[in-house]
This record gives sequence, C-alpha cells and structure tokens, in this order.
Amino acid sequence: MNTLAQGSVEGGNPLVNIGIFALFVIITLVIVFRASKNTKTASDYYAAGRSFSGPQNGTAIAGDYLSAASFLGIAGAIAVYGYDGFLYSIGFLVAWLVALLLVAELLRNTGKFTMGDVLAFRMRQRPVRAAAATSTLAVSFFYLLAQMAGAGGLVSLLLGVEGDLGQSIVIAVVGIVMIIYVLVGGMKGTTWVQIIKAGLLIAGTAVMTVWVLGKYGLNLSELLGSASQAAGGGDALLNPGEKYGESSTTQLDFLSLGIALVLGTAGLPHVLMRFYTVPTSKEARRSVVWAISWIGLFYLFTLVLGYGAAALVGTETINNAPGGENAAAPLLALELGGPVLLGFIAAVAFATILAVVAGLTITASASFAHDVYANVIKKGNVDSKTTEVKVARITACVIGAVAIIGGILAKEQNVAFLVALAFAVAASANLPTILYSLFWKRFNTRGALWSIYGGLTTTLVLIVFSPAVSGSDSAMIPGADFAWFPLSNPGLVSIPLSFLLGVIGTLTSKEHLEEKHKEMEVRSLTGAGAEKATAH
Repeated sequence: MNTLAQGSVEGGNPLVNIGIFALFVIITLVIVFRASKNTKTASDYYAAGRSFSGPQNGTAIAGDYLSAASFLGIAGAIAVYGYDGFLYSIGFLVAWLVALLLVAELLRNTGKFTMGDVLAFRMRQRPVRAAAATSTLAVSFFYLLAQMAGAGGLVSLLLGVEGDLGQSIVIAVVGIVMIIYVLVGGMKGTTWVQIIKAGLLIAGTAVMTVWVLGKYGLNLSELLGSASQAAGGGDALLNPGEKYGESSTTQLDFLSLGIALVLGTAGLPHVLMRFYTVPTSKEARRSVVWAISWIGLFYLFTLVLGYGAAALVGTETINNAPGGENAAAPLLALELGGPVLLGFIAAVAFATILAVVAGLTITASASFAHDVYANVIKKGNVDSKTTEVKVARITACVIGAVAIIGGILAKEQNVAFLVALAFAVAASANLPTILYSLFWKRFNTRGALWSIYGGLTTTLVLIVFSPAVSGSDSAMIPGADFAWFPLSNPGLVSIPLSFLLGVIGTLTSKEHLEEKHKEMEVRSLTGAGAEKATAH
C-alpha cells in the first residue's frame, strides 16, 4: 500500500466528501418534506398517488436499480477482470427486457400496490398474501443488508473513518436518514430522491467518461490498448476467462449468477412496486423504456470507467487499496479531478445507498402493512387512509432499525454475495409465481405456495451450504468448511426447481380457478378496472 493511506484514499479530503454529501441530504430532505404535504391515503403513501409520468418514473427506476454495487462493483470488476467484469453489466441490462416484455404493463393493470395483490386476484387471499409478503421481506432484507454493509466499506474508503465504532455510527446515520425519507415523504418523497440521485450519478459518470476518453483522443481502442499495457502487456483484460475461465465449476457458477441476474430483476419487489406509481399501463411501459435507456447508458459509461481505472490507476494499486475492487471508481476520480471530483463521486456513492435503502424500506413496509396487516390479520376491514398507513410507518421504523443492526453486523461481509443472494431469492421465489399467475389459467393457490416457499427455502439452504459461506478463501465464515453444494450462486438449481414446484403443486390440487383467470387476463391486457390516479 505504498500509494494509499491505510484507512482512506490518499489525497482525498474527507471534509469535502462529507460536505458535498451533507448538501445532498439537506436538499433532498427539503424536497421530501414538500412532497409529504400530499401524502394522505394509502395510494399516496405506497404509490405516490399514481402521479408520476413515464419518464419521471423511468428515471426513478434507474435510481432504484443502480445501487452502490452497480456503480462501484461493476467499474471495479471491469478494471480488475476486464471482459468478465463487463458481463455483469450485460446481465443487469438484459434483465430489463424480461421486465418490459413480460411483467411491467400486466402487473400495473392487475395489482394495486404489491405483488400480493396480483396473486390474491385469483387465489385464496390470506395464504398467498402471507407467502408474497414473506418472500418480499426476505429479498428486501438481503438487499438492505448489502447496501448497509456497503455503506460501512465506503466510509473507511472515502471518509477516512477507521475502526468498528466509526463505521457503525455512519451506518446508523444512513439508516436514520433513510427512515426519515420513508416516514415523511412516502413513495412520492422517495421517488424524488431517486430521480435526483439518478441525475447526479449519470451526470458524474458522464463527466468522468468524457474526461477519460479525452485523454486518449476520444479513441476507445487507444484506451483499451493502454489498459492492456498497464495490466502487463497481454490481452487478459480484453479476452473472456480472466475471472470465470479457470474450471468448469467456475463457468457453471457464472452461468448460475447470470441466470439469477437476468430473471431476478423482474422479481425484485422494490422494482415491481415502481410500476404502480404511474397513472396508466402505457406510462408503465414508457417508464421501463426510459429506465432501460438510462441504465444502458450508465453501463456503457462503466466500460470506459473500468478500463480507464485499469489504464490510469493500475490494477495492482486498485487491488491493494482499502475496499479492493470497489476503490476503482473513487481512485479514478481522484486521478482525474483531485479531491473535489473524488468528493462528488463519494457523495454520489452515498446518495446511491440512501436512495436504494429508502426504496427497499418503503416496499417492505408496504408489503407488511397492506398484505399481512390489512388483508391477512384484519381480513380487509381496515381504514386505508389512517390505520394502514400508520402501520406501514411503524413497520418502516422497525425495518430501518433491523437494517441498521444487520448492516453493522454484516459490514465485513462480501457485498456482491449479498446482492446476488437477493437476486437469486427474487428469481426463485417471486418470478415463477408472477408469470404463472399472469399466463397459466390452471395455476392455483397450492402451486403458488409451493413455488414461493419452495424457491425461498431451496435458495437459502443451497446458499448456506455453498462456498460463499464456508470452505473457500472469500467465505463468510473463514476457517469453517461445511459446503457440499459446489456453486456460490444457487440460481441454476433453485429457479428451475421453483418453476417445477409450481407445476407439481398446481396439478396435485383439485382447486380450479380458470374463470377467475379469464377476468384477470382481460384486466391485465386492457387495464379495465385498474387503479386510476388519485386527484389532489
């Protein structure tokens, strides 16, 4: 670590970083408080009164989706592994085609606020809502854990806060600000935070991309050649196989991860809930097109930033930095624009974490309050204007507290593993039931329950007994070895199994719901009877 301080990036100014981040928090809190004036009913709190246009919601979806793992992790993976790192970008982007073609419009037409609404439309309400809420809370918890753990790592890297206590305090601060966003602004305030954060992130990465290309005469080939030279003169960064080409097991692991990323996006609850914030199904479609545009542009930027970091900073320096691969983008910012640009990128990274955890928290609290409390416990006899929203806010506080504690306990864990786990659970537990509900008329309650609980259980069991938890150099529990499942990501097994369990559960049940499916099909395709925007 000859060029880097032990705790933070050498040459960075923690006061500048904190100052820019504090400015972002103050501006967004003002916006959240203004948005809170119109948050009165459940529709306002959960779906922002369905008042956002397609472009606005698409930008917010991009803000929700481009997490700290996307920004720091993918740029770092490209810098260190080259071609293999860029495959993450492709997986994350292709995933949106599944959401656009199969899910967005039909979900918007069929549901009201949550995934449980879609399943309960044609099945027995209480069991499927409880199952949908269980999987939603599981995905949200793992994703929250990843973001909060990432906050701890970012702190030591960008602000020079060392030691467990310092990192724990900052994780707690992130959690408290996030709870304020959700409590005060609801979905409307959270959406505006996402839009601002997406704008800052894309603007910041665009500036760095043009800056890097400018150093090579706007010639991408020159940049790739320079990165290749800096990495030792070979073509390792330009050819596949640097990270996943060692053996058939690692190649299968990458295939498993790719399947989980591509199919998991369309099952992520905080992404699905965004489709309900627009007034019509047409706007839901438009929002996904806008999201794909912003996300695709961002991932093209990460290609330049990753190879730019390899060329200008060097893979050895990146690997030796606090945070390892995650340090690539901040180190490149420091190399290009000194402490000021590093401060801006640091603030954007923190804003990214804040915005994503706020979106996850409102989704989890909505699922509990709307599905479990209002429809399972109270059997639908609840005042959505007061009681249900009050329960959602209390739940948000509880989830926020759990996220803070979990983030503090998990701050030493592998963030990428936690994110991959969330995607695997979403793809295994959520997506099969959503697709079967929308497209298979024979599908019934038992099929939904077997698919959700079976997919969730299988994913968790395979993860626990995988090399990600024990038996490898980067395992969560170093020194222990109780792994019998060879793949770090279980998607290759758990996703097909969940689809199969849905079929077996359905065919072994005597319940027939074809008539209800006809009604659902008309509604999902035409929008007839779908929840309309609330006038203020």
